[in-house]
Amino acid sequence: FVEVMVNLLIAMKVYDRVTTLGSLSAAARDLGMSTTAVSRLLKALEDDLGVRLLNRTTRRMSPTEAGRDYAE
Repeated sequence: FVEVMVNLLIAMKVYDRVTTLGSLSAAARDLGMSTTAVSRLLKALEDDLGVRLLNRTTRRMSPTEAGRDYAE
């Protein structure tokens, strides 16, 4: 249970940094993580919540409506 909660808190922090800084790579640098780790944590958070938080393309990233609500 504790491990699950810690992972959730880390994923929430990652999501906050991604939305604040505007990119996965900027959040990864800020958190001292790889971009792959950031991406995996975001996917796990989306899977846990059952909702897509970010629209991602190769050039842009933007929060979905659910993602904006979650960030608040």
